[in-house]
Amino acid sequence: MALSEFEIKRAEKAIQGFLETHRPPPHIRPRLDLGGRVDGQSVEIFSIRPRYDDPGTRMETPAAKATYVKSRGLWKVYWMRADLKWHPYDPQREVKSLEAFLALVGEDAHACFFG
Repeated sequence: MALSEFEIKRAEKAIQGFLETHRPPPHIRPRLDLGGRVDGQSVEIFSIRPRYDDPGTRMETPAAKATYVKSRGLWKVYWMRADLKWHPYDPQREVKSLEAFLALVGEDAHACFFG
């Protein structure tokens, strides 16, 4: 079951707050930027950069994902590995809130999300 409209708006606001804090300075953003989106029950954080073979085209590289488990009232945390699949973030597989997930991604204590 997807998030309600209220939950989506709340998640989008939380993502905007995260991006305001963690995006690179404006002069760097054409070469490297951060983005986020709500997709069904999940929130994704990704980097945005020009393609190497076609600098006019921008590409997204997934970094972190949290999926809401409504029955348990928590978010499962994932990171994108080199095999381009989502894997549970073993240092902390679950968090109680979206804000806790965003704080975990922002801290990136184990350099899993942004290297």
